[in-house]
Parts: sequence; C-alpha cells; structure tokens
Amino acid sequence: MDIDTRQRDVVVIGGGPAGGAAAALLAAKGLDVLLLEKETFPRFHIGESLMTETWWALEKLGLVEWLKSTAFPRKHSVQFISEDGRPSKPFYFSDTNDHESAVTWQVERSVFDAKLLDVAGSNGAEIRDGVAVEKVLFAEDGRAEGVRAAANGRTCEIPARVIVDASGLGAVIGRQLKLLEQDPLLMKAAIFAHYKGAHRDEGVDEGATLIIHSEGNRGWFWYIPLSDDRVSVGVVGEPGELLKGRGSPSEILTEEVQGSPCLKSRLEDASICSDVSVVSDFSYRSRRCAGAGWVLIGDAFGFIDPVYSTGVFLALKSGEMAAEAIAEGIAADDLGGDRLGAFAPELVDGIEAMRKLVYAFYTPGFSFADFVKNHPEHRERLVDLLTGNVFKEGVSDIFEDMKDFCMLPEEMPLEVG
Repeated sequence: MDIDTRQRDVVVIGGGPAGGAAAALLAAKGLDVLLLEKETFPRFHIGESLMTETWWALEKLGLVEWLKSTAFPRKHSVQFISEDGRPSKPFYFSDTNDHESAVTWQVERSVFDAKLLDVAGSNGAEIRDGVAVEKVLFAEDGRAEGVRAAANGRTCEIPARVIVDASGLGAVIGRQLKLLEQDPLLMKAAIFAHYKGAHRDEGVDEGATLIIHSEGNRGWFWYIPLSDDRVSVGVVGEPGELLKGRGSPSEILTEEVQGSPCLKSRLEDASICSDVSVVSDFSYRSRRCAGAGWVLIGDAFGFIDPVYSTGVFLALKSGEMAAEAIAEGIAADDLGGDRLGAFAPELVDGIEAMRKLVYAFYTPGFSFADFVKNHPEHRERLVDLLTGNVFKEGVSDIFEDMKDFCMLPEEMPLEVG
C-alpha cells in the first residue's frame, strides 16, 4: 500500500456524494485532504434520483453544466400511484419554483460519484480507492487523531487533524463509538435491480420518479428512469414479510412486480440487467454529529428511508456544511466537537422534517392528496418538502395540521460537545 503517512489536515472516509463533496470543498480551500474509499470505482450504487435542492450544492461543486451535458433523464416531478394502478396528479416542481433548479436529474451513481471524485482530485485532494479504513484512532483524551487503513493485506496508520466519516451505511465512527440509534418503526428492507427495455412515459413525464404502492399496501416500489434505456426498480417492505421463506432476491422481486398492475405492465417487455441486491434495517441516526477531531456526514450520520430520495441531497448538503465548519475550525485552531458540529442543529431540523414526512407516508390510509384537499394552504409546503427545501423558514408548519391525519414521531435528540 503506497500511501504517504504524513499528517493530513483532513482524512475523509468514503467516496460517495458526502465524502466527495466534503473533500472537493475542503481541498478547494487549500487544505491537505486524503480521501480513502474501500471499493474500487466506478461501482454500482442506488440512490439515483436527485432532489431539486441538490442544485445549489451541485452548482458550488461546478457540476451543473456537466450534468446538463449528460444523457441522464431530466426529472420534473414525482408521482404517487395506488396499488391498483391509479395515479395521483404529478407534483411538478416548477409549480412552486421558477428557477432552473426545478428540473433535476436521474443519475447513474457509478458515473456521478466518479465525476465528483474527479472534481475533488482536480481541486487538490488525494483520492485512494480500494483502501478500507479499519478503525479511527483516538488519543487518551478522546480526540480523533488518525485512521488505520488496509489494502492488499497491508496496513498503515495515517494521522490527521480532522477525520470526516462519510462511510455510508458502514458508519465507521458511529459503530466504533456505539452512537447509532435505530428507528424501530422504519426498519424496512429493500430489494432492487436495474431493468432494460421498460415502458417510459412521454414528454415532460419521461424522467419522473414514480412511487407505487405494492399489493395490499404492504410496502411500495420506486421506479426511476435512467439513461441507456434502463430503469431502477426497488421494492420496500417489512423485512419479515418481504424476505423470509420466499426464495432468492430475484424471485421475490419478480413476484412482487407481478403483483403490481402498474409495474407488471411497465416491465412486461423488460429484463433485469444488473445484480439483484438487498439491504435491510437501514433506518438509524447517530446521537452525535461531531466530536473532538471528527465529523459525521451523509449516511454515516444517519439514514431515514429511500421513499423521497433524500440520501444524495442530505449527503451533499451535510458535506457542504461540514466543509465550512472544518475550514473555520482549522483556521481558528479549534477542533472541538462544538465547533466542528456547529451545523448539526440546522441539519437535524431538516432531517427530522423529512422523517415526519416518511412517517406520514407509512401511515395506513393516509393520503397526501386528501391532506392537501383539506388543507390547500399547505400544498406549497408539501412540494417544498418533496423537493428537499427543508431548511426554508416556516416549511415545518405543515406538521401542526398533518398530525391530525397521521402519526408523527418524536424528534430524536442530538447530543453536542
């Protein structure tokens, strides 16, 4: 393993959108940044649908013009479809947003994530894939002081002033320090794959994200059009019902698709063109976002649910917020948890707003259409939430009335310091 083991300003664990964004923005500020990614890029990943609010982070990273040049389908809306195939009126993002950010993209993550690492590398960050971080090293006073990394059977220790954990569901620091708290009501499982040759809608609706309730409303599907005549399809449900005693993941996915009139017709002439993958028990959040010499971002801090495609948005946003806090902390020679995690309360407010919206979605009998019919004054707030505009002043006022229609969760506390 040929890695210079000098002390870095920042070591970033993970090369997904959170880590790539943080590394790119920190390196652009002139800091010495090393990013370590355990997988070899490019690699397959889900989370292809970009919320419109990702536009601002993408602009800061210099990726908007590149995205415009790609063949990635343009996403103008999200639409909900009942178990018997009845569609809701599409939620067109331009209804409440006249900026060009109202149109976003359905991206192939292997391409998107690799491009983001290219940006980080061109900004001066050192990018090393195929290198797994085994653990974060802490001093006796609890301050993070480096990482132990491994590749090709060899290990080394790399010191750093700040460790950014962007390791996704691996959550290196969260698991090492036992900080993760699961959300018992959102412990779902998902089976997913890419299909080739599926039916697409036409015109402005060609790139729409579809959220389709499964048979008996036991769960739901995502349907995300991608480039090269492919769509990403996944089914989400209770792990005990979805996974146990039903055959292979491919057989389960096929059976679930056949039980959905909407998907059965859309995938009638399609075939699976990727591995069929499974993830389960994925809803959690860390009790802390930062400590002395370390910061958690993206899925390493927490993951809610895939239903609203919040993952990439929160990854980019938290990477951006953390980069600013880290740069300021290094400039002030203050790398305590309060300084490095100064952005956490604002981030958590946005996460909790989306978490409440997820609870509403899973409430039996709840309908966003019915809620908006009863409270038309909240339609703009609902579209804001569906687009990721969760930091807008007053957007959470919707939940005061929504709590009369569905069960909403208590907010998860955030420890500081």
